[in-house]
Amino acid sequence: MAIILDGKRTAAATRAKLADRVAALKAAGLQPGLGTILVGEDPGSLKYVAGKHRDCEEVGIRSLRIDLPADATERQVLDAVEQFNDDPACTGYIVQLPLPDHVDQNAVIDAIDPAKDADGMHPANLGELVLHVGGGDSLATPLPCTPRGVLELLGDYGIGLDGAEVCVLGRGITIGRTIGLMLTSRAVNATVTLCHTGTRDIAAHTRRADVVVAAMGSAGFVTADMIRDDAVLVDVGVSRVYDEAEGRWRVRGDIDPGCYDKCRAYTPNPGGVGPMTRTMLLENVVEMAERIVR
Repeated sequence: MAIILDGKRTAAATRAKLADRVAALKAAGLQPGLGTILVGEDPGSLKYVAGKHRDCEEVGIRSLRIDLPADATERQVLDAVEQFNDDPACTGYIVQLPLPDHVDQNAVIDAIDPAKDADGMHPANLGELVLHVGGGDSLATPLPCTPRGVLELLGDYGIGLDGAEVCVLGRGITIGRTIGLMLTSRAVNATVTLCHTGTRDIAAHTRRADVVVAAMGSAGFVTADMIRDDAVLVDVGVSRVYDEAEGRWRVRGDIDPGCYDKCRAYTPNPGGVGPMTRTMLLENVVEMAERIVR
């Protein structure tokens, strides 16, 4: 039987530990605060942001929220960024992506104070990730939440990555490009192959991999004939597929369920990487506050 890498379980255990650290910070005179900037009313984004604020309440982090209409100007979004940059109650914050097409996403990310970048996506923090090949304790800047969540989840289940062959599908900034930097640090020591739409024979790469991280957003892309026996499958992709039998839309991952009988372990989707991403956001904010108190 394959091991189900239950992100909900690991995330809950992590939040319990974070609550103790938040209590210690409060005793030292600092309550961490997490801010969110949401532009528009995308259903997925609304649900995700609401979940982040519930998580904050659970561990004792102050919630700060700025919601803007979908037709907000780029200047209004940048003003919201500056508001959180200047707010001492805000330890760290995120701008929920995607932004409307008329707003320059890169300009908004560039305007975030790197020390308050709870998503770890500011160019300065990504640059630190590139420079610090040692990883681990050698890096004192926020880490990208999704790849950090993947590594924490695998570690919690005792899945070693030292010397492992890892195949990453997708080159997006949220995980595809950044997880390779974290996996190839000396602290993790994996060997990474990054596949994307320009890769000629993706299956040839996935069949060699000990671990497959699928982050393409293509429902059921990875099938059983594309993986080796006893592979570990990490499903990060999210697609909304209409279920004719149930008459409703459902979330589907990149990994076809037909792989489950062949692999050693897999993350369910939903319920695998998603809860870990949200919890790593809290972890980043708590670490930011701890750096302030030191």
